[in-house]
Amino acid sequence: MDRKHFVLPVLLSLSVLTNGVAPVWGQAADTTVITADMHHLRSLDVREWSEFPEQAEGASLQLEFAGEPNAKEMTLLVRQQDVKQNWRVKLNGREVGALVIDENDMVLAFAIPPDTVQAQNTLTIAAGGTPRSSDDIRVGQIALLNRSRDAHLQQATLRVELVDQDTDQLTPGRLTIVDDQGAMVSVGAASQGELAIRPGIVYTSTGRATIPLPAGRYRVYGGRGFEYSLDQQQVQLKRGQQADVRLSIRRVVDTRGWVACDPHVHTRTHSGHGDATVQERMITLAGECIELPIATDHNVHVDHRPFAREMQVQSYFTPVIGNEVTTRTGHFNIFPVALGAAIPAYQSDVWRETLDHIFATPEVQVAILNHARDVHGGTTPFGPRHFNEAAGEMLDDWHVGFNGMEIINSGATQTDAFQLFHDWLALTNRGRRVTPVGSSDSHDVGRHFVGQGRTYLRCDDRSPGKVDVGSAVRAFREGRVVVSYGLFVEMQVGEGQVGDVVAVSDKLPPVEFVVRGPGWNKVNRVRVYGNGQLLLDVTEDQLGERGELPPGVLFRARRALPTLRNDTALVVLASGPGIEGVYWKTAKAYQPDSPEWRARTLSCTGPIFLDVDGDGQWTSPHQNAQKIVADAQGEVAAVYTALPAYDAAVATQAALVLHQNGVNPLELIGGVGFARLGQATRAGILAYVNAWRKNEQARGAGK
Repeated sequence: MDRKHFVLPVLLSLSVLTNGVAPVWGQAADTTVITADMHHLRSLDVREWSEFPEQAEGASLQLEFAGEPNAKEMTLLVRQQDVKQNWRVKLNGREVGALVIDENDMVLAFAIPPDTVQAQNTLTIAAGGTPRSSDDIRVGQIALLNRSRDAHLQQATLRVELVDQDTDQLTPGRLTIVDDQGAMVSVGAASQGELAIRPGIVYTSTGRATIPLPAGRYRVYGGRGFEYSLDQQQVQLKRGQQADVRLSIRRVVDTRGWVACDPHVHTRTHSGHGDATVQERMITLAGECIELPIATDHNVHVDHRPFAREMQVQSYFTPVIGNEVTTRTGHFNIFPVALGAAIPAYQSDVWRETLDHIFATPEVQVAILNHARDVHGGTTPFGPRHFNEAAGEMLDDWHVGFNGMEIINSGATQTDAFQLFHDWLALTNRGRRVTPVGSSDSHDVGRHFVGQGRTYLRCDDRSPGKVDVGSAVRAFREGRVVVSYGLFVEMQVGEGQVGDVVAVSDKLPPVEFVVRGPGWNKVNRVRVYGNGQLLLDVTEDQLGERGELPPGVLFRARRALPTLRNDTALVVLASGPGIEGVYWKTAKAYQPDSPEWRARTLSCTGPIFLDVDGDGQWTSPHQNAQKIVADAQGEVAAVYTALPAYDAAVATQAALVLHQNGVNPLELIGGVGFARLGQATRAGILAYVNAWRKNEQARGAGK
């Protein structure tokens, strides 16, 4: 078979279809089924995901079918799955639309203009332009209906009310509508007023929505983001019928004392890409229960307050002016920005110059390094050409002047969901006080939706429309945060909470942690790290011993910590499986480096800083390493004599300091002295040497 074109002549009756497709398409008398199957296409030769067959049917789909010339508009229905690139749909050489760039399973409805259908027809679906990477998709279950698009999509009406159980009042939220095959369906309305609409998704800012739909059987989900329960109801709609549905949800995840912040929010209006207008963004922010959204369109300062008032959602959140300062060598989200402030210069490739301009911008106190493992402008900031991942060291004197970094970006997830988390731990060991960040990077209404990745800030959340921005920024800078992507974990050591320095020189208290989440998610692992080293690992079989827990609490435990050798930054990481339900689906990797994919949800805390040596402050592993090397006057043997009293993180930093003092890293592992070290110390030194080898290989290859 020619992989470039998969050609299939077809003319089928409706009877060949599986149950669930026919009700949406209507009666056979006005329906031409072009294909009842789903077809696997691939834009290039390399398989994108291992869940797809090794061999695709082709790079495009070409279907031939008989018909009759149309004097009036007709409707073409197409089901699509896992679409990540631009795929164009043509009928008899005439472009009638494009598949939606969205990995979700959905049914699209295209208007076919008069005089397009002929006696013999060719339908083609092919990747548009020149694809830069492979895109494995499924497309099919295609039918041509002898009725206009509006006539098909507006056969019946669904009226929905979304209610908060605790107040019995209508609440903003998200409605997700799927057919009985689980595919999100196109609806017969566009965004207007209080509604933001995409195929299968309706955000409502008022809790009410009137939704035209084709006749058929549907399941309707109602929710309001991560903190809320989910309600659902099945409904059968007949032609000409109006049905009423009332969905009831409640806030089950207790985040009192924490403000839900999404520090990476875009609109098509101001960034020029994606699909969410600024008015739609206001509706989706209320619908996902984000209380402190930061406007971060590219190289522009945007004030969302007038738009929030326009859409009458100003009581649900407090907008903050920000900017994604977008350069060729890195993207930085900055906030808060004074109204009317000049745009910081973004033309330089030198981080120090860029960050100096950023912090010279009036009122700016935060600069977040975004998606550090992604390629933008030809640069991967935390790739091996620029970053030693073991020691948290930027190479070539790249200035670490940012004070936050994304460890989860729900719109640009990593193949290894925990890679950026470990990068952040390495930066902390290096002595950088950088706050971990969760964000959505949302440009869209439905695909990578706002607020899925988020950061909770420790401050007063009782009035979402009047959050004290100064207190929120202070909490961010002090690291009093929880990163959330479907879970919410809190930690305490004695009386010490996230961001505190806790003296533990006399007696080490146990660590207490609680993992929260809605009933539609779960946790299957909790890990406690000290200076980046795994101290405790609570696995799924142990999590089963959780006893009776209130709604919204997935796990709670108290655990003794092992003996600590030196000051320690303590962090808890909770993780669970990805969410497959289309009502809050977790996305696949944005720039995958493997065809294997395992979706995850996660949450982590900022550090609690344990003062083990009793000097009243936290001393980083890098500071300890500097002192050890200085006391040893740079002699490797003397350094190795001192290192066993410290943890592996100090050993890694000592290897960095020795290398910076002129010692070849290979000499650190080549002698008898290294072989005589304890396992943890050897592992710490070897981690640095292996990361250095990656650096050398990448820099030699020019990557």
